[in-house]
Amino acid sequence: MPLPLTTAIRPYDWGSRTALPELLGVEPTGRPQAELWAGAHPAAPSRVDGTPLGALIDRDPVGMLGTACVDRFGPTLPYLLKVLAVERPLSLQVHPTAAQAEAGFAQEEAQGIPADDPTRTYKDPFHKPEMVCALTEFHGLCGFRDPAETADLLEDLKVPELDPWIGTLRTAPPAEALRTVLTQMLDERSRAVQDAVEPALTGVYADIARAHPGDPGVLAALLLDHVRLKPGEALFLGAGVPHSYLGGLAIEVMANSDNVVRCGLTGKHIDVPELMRVVEFAPSKPHRVEPTADRRYRTAAEEFTLVRHDLTETPEALPAGLPQTLLCLEGEARLTADPALVLTRGQAAFIPAGAPATRLTGHGTLYRALPGIGS
Repeated sequence: MPLPLTTAIRPYDWGSRTALPELLGVEPTGRPQAELWAGAHPAAPSRVDGTPLGALIDRDPVGMLGTACVDRFGPTLPYLLKVLAVERPLSLQVHPTAAQAEAGFAQEEAQGIPADDPTRTYKDPFHKPEMVCALTEFHGLCGFRDPAETADLLEDLKVPELDPWIGTLRTAPPAEALRTVLTQMLDERSRAVQDAVEPALTGVYADIARAHPGDPGVLAALLLDHVRLKPGEALFLGAGVPHSYLGGLAIEVMANSDNVVRCGLTGKHIDVPELMRVVEFAPSKPHRVEPTADRRYRTAAEEFTLVRHDLTETPEALPAGLPQTLLCLEGEARLTADPALVLTRGQAAFIPAGAPATRLTGHGTLYRALPGIGS
């Protein structure tokens, strides 16, 4: 049977003060509310009648997740569904590969660093591929721009202090150019360059500088592509891709991990040496994800698939055998099961793999996350 979820809110300082309260139909707290989490990650698990979803999965992994999911990912929900409410730029970051996450987590465990220590880089031993799907106009930075194009951008700023970096970006091989310039941008000895550059910035880069004045991530952001998403458009981020989200409301689905390696634009822990080790120094275009005819967003990540449902009174059968997380964002969703369940704006539910097939009707919009295997 579908299980109604009480979701968790993460109050990060880059979050909107109004967007999530409006979604949930509650009064704003006056503080930023950045992320809604619907899932079983131990840092902020959703709850079923007060019990963490992860605890229910621990009691009956096969019944909750299904044999195929447990065989592939172990006895844990492989994905995490979120809503992001971005009001100001968040950290310039990358995510590790599975091997890097496993090794980094093991090393910090061996060092005895407590799991909740704010200076810890690896919170769990898993990688974190992710996809963001815009609910409003959403924009961010994603991937290294071609070095020659970045050289043109820096030249247009007409700041003489940038000339050495412009020369490197124009003449060195791309990977070498990106590594050299990023290393120097993140060095505190580049503060004089930053002081000269920030007043010359325009557009989103000026917005970043106003939000994080004097932060070395302001310079590093100049190396990255600016990407805009319209509602319904999606972007996939694999391991090693540098990125930062700048503004807007979006659904995000990812592998069930909280591993983020940061180099700037944040008050959280920064680990420049580790970021330089895991980042992929190669120009890349943002990896946009086109939905299929049935509004299914698929990526190379086996941990998740995202489906958008534009609800009608015509029943739609949801498959059995895989764990599914549903989040209603508009209108009313009716789940025909035993017992039946109605979700309204901002409400979420979990359908265990062992539940009978459920039919979905209603009006409005609902997003459904499930493992990418067998979906």
